[in-house]
Amino acid sequence: MNLPVTTSCSAIVAWYEQLSPQTLPQLHQLYAPDAWFQDPFNRIQGTAAIEALFQRMFHTLQQPRFVVQERIEQADKAFLVWDFTFLWQGKAMHIHGGTLLHFAPDGRVVNHRDYWDAAGELYEKIPLLGALLRRIKRHMA
Repeated sequence: MNLPVTTSCSAIVAWYEQLSPQTLPQLHQLYAPDAWFQDPFNRIQGTAAIEALFQRMFHTLQQPRFVVQERIEQADKAFLVWDFTFLWQGKAMHIHGGTLLHFAPDGRVVNHRDYWDAAGELYEKIPLLGALLRRIKRHMA
């Protein structure tokens, strides 16, 4: 059965906004078996590797949550703008980013690439490292 891409995009958005350890096995219905995933820290292939990445996220972070703010769909692609919130070592954190998705003819994701500023959204919030990065940024501006 070939799902229209808009249905797949809607399903992906709904899944990410409800993502939990219990919904994680549904990834195999939404992503092609050999799908690629890339973000500022990872480049992995296959649903087993992608699922393991999310399992580590749930193990490392407390209360991780995605909220999709905007989406743009065109043919076999979609771009999602999202906010990711979580607790890390008891501190509330927020990352604003985007995801480019490419869909297979059956509507499943074959390529998922996240775009977000690791320095500004994450590293600068770490006390000592953040101070150093902000200083370098000011110097370069």
